[in-house]
Amino acid sequence: MVIGTAKEYCIILNPVKRDGEGKVITESGQVVLDYGEEEYRFAQPPFPLYPGEKLQGEVTPLKILPPNEALLLRAIVAFTDDNGNARIPGEQWLFEGPGVYKPRKEVTVLSQRSAEKILPNSALLIEALMNFTDRSGRKRVCGERWLVKEAGSYMVGAYEKCVETYHAYNLDEKHALHVRALKSHIDDFGHKRRHGEEWLITYLDTESHIPSVNEEVVCVAEPIILTSQNYCVVCDPVDEKGVPSVGKKMLVRGEKTFFLLPGERLLEGIQSVYILGEEDGLIIRALETFMDGDKQRAAGEEWMLVGPLEYVPPIEVEIVSTRKAIPLGDNEGIYVRDRITGKVRSVVGSTYMLTQNEELWEKTLPAAVAELLLSTKDPLADRSVAASRGRAVRGGDAGEPKSPKYDPTRVVNYRVPHNAVAQIYDYKRKRARFAFGPELVMLDPDEEFTVLSLSGGKPKRPNLSYNWHFEISPERADDEAAKLFSLPDFIGDFCKAIAARVRGSVASVNFDVFHKNSANIIREAVFGRNAAGEMCERYFFPQNNLVVTSVDIQSVEPVDQRTRDALMKSVQLAIEITSNSQEAAARHEAERLEQEARGKLERQKIEDEASAEEARKGLLELQVQLATLESTGQANSEAQSKAEAMRIASQAEVEKARLEAEADSIKTEAEIKRLRLARELELEFVQKKNDLALERRRQELEMETEFYLKRVQAIGSENLRHIACSGVERDVRMLKALNLKSTLITDGKTPINLLDATAGLIGQTSGIVHNAALCDASEETGHTD
Repeated sequence: MVIGTAKEYCIILNPVKRDGEGKVITESGQVVLDYGEEEYRFAQPPFPLYPGEKLQGEVTPLKILPPNEALLLRAIVAFTDDNGNARIPGEQWLFEGPGVYKPRKEVTVLSQRSAEKILPNSALLIEALMNFTDRSGRKRVCGERWLVKEAGSYMVGAYEKCVETYHAYNLDEKHALHVRALKSHIDDFGHKRRHGEEWLITYLDTESHIPSVNEEVVCVAEPIILTSQNYCVVCDPVDEKGVPSVGKKMLVRGEKTFFLLPGERLLEGIQSVYILGEEDGLIIRALETFMDGDKQRAAGEEWMLVGPLEYVPPIEVEIVSTRKAIPLGDNEGIYVRDRITGKVRSVVGSTYMLTQNEELWEKTLPAAVAELLLSTKDPLADRSVAASRGRAVRGGDAGEPKSPKYDPTRVVNYRVPHNAVAQIYDYKRKRARFAFGPELVMLDPDEEFTVLSLSGGKPKRPNLSYNWHFEISPERADDEAAKLFSLPDFIGDFCKAIAARVRGSVASVNFDVFHKNSANIIREAVFGRNAAGEMCERYFFPQNNLVVTSVDIQSVEPVDQRTRDALMKSVQLAIEITSNSQEAAARHEAERLEQEARGKLERQKIEDEASAEEARKGLLELQVQLATLESTGQANSEAQSKAEAMRIASQAEVEKARLEAEADSIKTEAEIKRLRLARELELEFVQKKNDLALERRRQELEMETEFYLKRVQAIGSENLRHIACSGVERDVRMLKALNLKSTLITDGKTPINLLDATAGLIGQTSGIVHNAALCDASEETGHTD
């Protein structure tokens, strides 16, 4: 017996055949088997297996599918399922839970799948595996992809495949989405997009966005944030329709925050506003012709703006350079070149700002001149410059100060020291000028220093020490100064001349004579003797006015060693004797000078006391005179000041009276003009008012006349006649109605007019009635008017 519960099933191989009512078909008392077939049997009472039937496997529990679970089924043969759906071989579909799946022989289970969870701000990318119609009724083709964005669970269909999960991009003020269309489509916002089109999605469009399958995210754009001191230039700006204006530019000034649209780009990024002070300038060049305020600028035109101001350059211009005023002292200057004319000039002693047509000009100096100017050495006090420079080159003197940096745009200046002269040659005017120290020399653009190159080695080593100077006459300073620069190397010539004289004189005496009388021999050799046989005191070079005033031997060194040693001993002994004698003489001289100074001091003290008494006497006399002058001067000044004060007060009173009279006259004339104008305006006003009143009265009379005529026409002549006769006729009819022939009613006090009694009785009443009717008619007419 095969027993199966409601939750189980079994598979029977070679089942018996049954008719439409489910009864077993038999032939000749034997059941007919359906060989090769299978039969799935579910919950039923226990049953036996007929001969030939086989139980495949064991009784198997049914598959229970929870929610969000499904089985992927495929039809093996064509059949119609329990829901009436015709299935063809190879067709696939899903059996979704919750439920119990009952297998059948026509269907095979391919796999079990779970539903995909779709969280908020996420979507599933689904791909079609073949052509089919999805659960929403849309036809899908093989390979097509789409997004499922509804939050919740989504069961992937039989012919669908979940490719990946997309997450939304959150958009806010600082993030936007740069999207590109992969093909032509209509986006989530209803806009038609072409293939390759790019656009920007911001927080104004949506708070979050999931790109569709027809879109790709290029990047997450960040905003351009501009402060009040920033600006930027956007190239190829996009208009409101999303079309980029290629080649155009747009200026954006802060404070502002915006996103760059696709195709736009910033020119040189975010830039700061040019803030110019009083000493700042800006050179601007127009890139195209445009109107700068009320002035037209041509393309290529350059101009300069000077502060203080804030400037944001428009897109039609470019900033060439910035200018800053160059502060210059009284002894400072710069070289300025005009780019249009090419002229170079020097500006000295004032703060100067270059214009748009000017530039700094660099003056090129010879290397020797530049080195001398940067050395900052005094030509008289720093004579050992060459030696110290040589030591620095050989031994690397680290203690030598660094030379200042040379600026070729600055005016070259040189402080000519005392007892010196400099020659400056102007190559443009072809003339020279001389500057005698102490003086500050400033070079013009076309001027150069004249440099004398002096011998630094041989023959400038005669082992002599000498004093020399240039002799210049004050009356002919310029002519004499020109001679100073006539010899390029006067030191070499000077040394050659002296060396020749010394060699000729020394060669004529032996060493002992020369050693004993060396100074006289050298002086005689250099200076010579005059016609009287006396030794001259100077040696003059007329070529450049060089004068040698003294010569002495610096060093004497014999060639023989023994002679050198003996000479050394004798020299040392002579030096010792000389030094002792000089010391004693100096001591005696010092004592003598001390005694003389003490005597002079005592005498000077006495003389100073006498002079002080004389000065004190003179001081007292001067004090008395000063007191007298002070009292006299004070009295005179007080009298003069009082007189001047009275004169000024009188003049002030006169001027005040004159001004008051003029003021009264001006006030009177102004009041007369005001009254005249007021009267004219008043008369004009009254005239216009009367004209308006007359016009109004005329129009009222015309309206009344027209009203009366229209009223008479409306009533008609016949009606007027009846109205006029209505009173008498009404009286007659009333009396007839009362059937009275003669009746009189009185109070006994009032006299009675029998002739008009009837008319009085009846006419008064009719008059009241008639007047009331007229009042009513006039009121109606007034309302109508």
